[in-house]
Amino acid sequence: MHPMTEYRIDDLARAAGTTTRNVRGYQDRGLIPRPIRRGRIAIYGDEHLAKLRVINDLLARGFTMTHIGDFFKRVQTGDDIAESLGLREVVSRPWSQTPTDTVTAAELHAKLNTSDPKLLSRVREFGLIEPIGDDDPPRQYMIKDVETIDAYQRLMQIGIPLPYILDLQRQLDEDMDRAAKTLISAGRRAITEGRFDGWIPESGAESDWASTFLGELKVTGRVAAHNTLYRALDRELARQLDDYLAVARERRDQRES
Repeated sequence: MHPMTEYRIDDLARAAGTTTRNVRGYQDRGLIPRPIRRGRIAIYGDEHLAKLRVINDLLARGFTMTHIGDFFKRVQTGDDIAESLGLREVVSRPWSQTPTDTVTAAELHAKLNTSDPKLLSRVREFGLIEPIGDDDPPRQYMIKDVETIDAYQRLMQIGIPLPYILDLQRQLDEDMDRAAKTLISAGRRAITEGRFDGWIPESGAESDWASTFLGELKVTGRVAAHNTLYRALDRELARQLDDYLAVARERRDQRES
């Protein structure tokens, strides 16, 4: 067995991509266990980190703290629904596996060409950055999607303002939410086909099938959504290019007449 990694609260919050205030709040709600005390020092371990990551992921997926509390209560009753469905791994490993990075506030401001709290708050709302620690204003951030922030930076370097980019991101988020609902709703219907909504596997074979199905849904959803988007981009680019050139020709003809 590997020895348990030990964390103080600041280190735990940093590793989980959250704040010490949130850690204490989750602790007060009973979502994570109390730490081990060594004198005046609180020591946390891998179990705390794993639960914090599950909480973060559920919050990112739109669950409320009440939902998450109910989820953990059901898991702790002994009738471990999450385990029987193979959901523990699915939930704690998000679909998005984007590279992350920890940067100072100054480095983030340089990347985004702004220190405006309102703009930074919008970037945070999209799940792209997260302040580290309880400093106000924050001194450090976790960039939760390095590739997207780098893409923002490239667009700004060629003259596209950040507010315009964020408006685009908002629209993309709304469109992707609809696509995600389509995919997950289809998966839910498939897993309960011939059964009933809320069905729980009762045998090892059923549990294995449910777990395999959820894993394959992840893979298929990622590939299909990615490639479908690219085909849609090709179609829409061709359509709008034709339209753009038609407008350009019309304007040229008007100048010449």
